[in-house]
Amino acid sequence: MSCWALIPIKLPALGKGRLAGVLAPSERQRLVRVMLDRVLDSLEDSQLIDHVAIVTPATDLTRHAVTLLPDTGLGLNGSVQQAAAMLARRGARELLVMHGDLPLAHADDIDELVRQGRHSGLALAPDRGRVGTNAIYLPTGTDFSFQFGTNSFARHVAESLRCGRDPAVVERSGLAFDVDLPADLARFADTFTARRNPTAPFPSLYRNPLPWPTAHSESSPMYARD
Repeated sequence: MSCWALIPIKLPALGKGRLAGVLAPSERQRLVRVMLDRVLDSLEDSQLIDHVAIVTPATDLTRHAVTLLPDTGLGLNGSVQQAAAMLARRGARELLVMHGDLPLAHADDIDELVRQGRHSGLALAPDRGRVGTNAIYLPTGTDFSFQFGTNSFARHVAESLRCGRDPAVVERSGLAFDVDLPADLARFADTFTARRNPTAPFPSLYRNPLPWPTAHSESSPMYARD
């Protein structure tokens, strides 16, 4: 079987707007690329992922050899749906859709999601609050409609059941941790600094010492994933 990973990425200049209070625009763009490269490193180390594609309007995102698919401006769900159809036409039999802001995801997390998805027919990896969806495994050729956005985990469960599939719910810390809020960024910064050469420091977190929100991004309808 041919298993493709698909990552949707918006223009780095538009990403992580909720971190504007603590990171400058150039720092946010760097953060997007740093997190994406970590996700791609893990996908390369996976035993079960054969190919990787990114659907994006951007160019020059990464040093990794990946397939770039055009984002034609259909919004997150429309772009993922269109890209999934493109990959199916290229021979993809299985698809792992995951976001590019999961910097603590490891290859074994990814492989476990694929394994459980193969067993059950579909697998979902929720965020820490079981509000959003950070990754989905599914076979191609189904009529599954992606439901990313507010309260996406519950909506993806409902969509899975509508398609006649009882989804496996894969809760692993590496897949559950995403970087949406300054508190998330602080945790990632600690991990990043511990693993990287100190001569390449993480972007400063303290440019603006405002109180940091703790509610998850998808718990409020005013937020759309970025």
